[in-house]
Amino acid sequence: MENVSFYQDNQTVGNWTEPSIEYKVVSTLLVIIICGLGIVGNIMVVLVVLTTKHMRTPTNCYLVSLAVADLMVLIAAGLPNITESIYGSWVYGYAGCLCITYLQYLGINASSCSITAFTIERYIAICHPIKAQFLCTISRAKKIIIFVWTFTSCYCVMWFYLSDTKQNSYVNVTVVVCAYKVSRNLYLPIYFLDFSIFYVLPLMLATVLYGLIARILFLNPIPSDPKENTQKMRSDTSHENKIFNSKTSSRCSSSTATSRRQVTKMLAVVVILFALLWMPYRTLVVVNSFLAQAYSDTWFILFCRICIYLNSAINPVIYNAMSQKFRAAFKKLCKCKQQQSENPNNYSMALNYSVIKDTSNGGSPDHITTELDDTAVTEKFLPSKELSFEDT
Repeated sequence: MENVSFYQDNQTVGNWTEPSIEYKVVSTLLVIIICGLGIVGNIMVVLVVLTTKHMRTPTNCYLVSLAVADLMVLIAAGLPNITESIYGSWVYGYAGCLCITYLQYLGINASSCSITAFTIERYIAICHPIKAQFLCTISRAKKIIIFVWTFTSCYCVMWFYLSDTKQNSYVNVTVVVCAYKVSRNLYLPIYFLDFSIFYVLPLMLATVLYGLIARILFLNPIPSDPKENTQKMRSDTSHENKIFNSKTSSRCSSSTATSRRQVTKMLAVVVILFALLWMPYRTLVVVNSFLAQAYSDTWFILFCRICIYLNSAINPVIYNAMSQKFRAAFKKLCKCKQQQSENPNNYSMALNYSVIKDTSNGGSPDHITTELDDTAVTEKFLPSKELSFEDT
């Protein structure tokens, strides 16, 4: 399996050919644009969740982990690709080869594990809402994220021992590459272990779990929240309160169902794009693992790289397009939202107060009435009041 950032085979054959001007221009521009936008977008995801209180949910904690992993891929894999296109050789030395290769695989594997984590979290939240109250919490999400990064950090340590810089001597030039110490034949078991744990298994699990989630969301009624059921069982003291609570409960239930569907669709799109955009690179590596001489067409390799960078850069765009909360938080972070819209909408319900009638002709003083007669009496009102319900 070749390095994500510097796609070179260990063998040296024939004359070394410098990449064409067209390739240099196209690859440099594409990588700069995609990685630049991806880095900015993922940083915004992290800032939005960390600085906005209502955005701190278990699902969003996993999205922060995914954003950090994507940042690692974009920086460790994307930026060295620019220097490769310009210089045609590895310029970061031996230490850079080890560290950059390690960070590449750490970001790739951590992103895969983060996707698996929020898939399982969504399944529990939708299909087992009672258990979700105890399992799907922010504190538990943080513990799982710590475990994910600890596991992937330890797993990727092997790349410090498998990576090395080599000087490939061609007829007309010597080129320094960041390659691997072992041949492809010896690397084959390591690759298939990596391929199975961080690509095949997560996608198989996601396919099964999102199928179960879809059955609940779109075919069966969503299990009601036990907290909502408790509130519904409380007795009301008046008929008006019962009607009002019934309407409010109906609106909340409908809003909850819509929100769950929206979040689940968004996360499903993230998983689907992960599968599709990583497929060219994974397929190329599988094919090269069985070939005597690796397939290394320059433009196809660039296409595989761009797909990887695009996968790490596109997630913030998906959040903005499919989540109202993320979109509003992004706007607020960019200070593009008007001040009025930052305040929550209020639903008002006026309260009726009795009126005190003042009489000057010997009538009963302090007579309480529910009718207002502007022509016969002078009325004194208590200050008006209303109930406000924050639009969440």
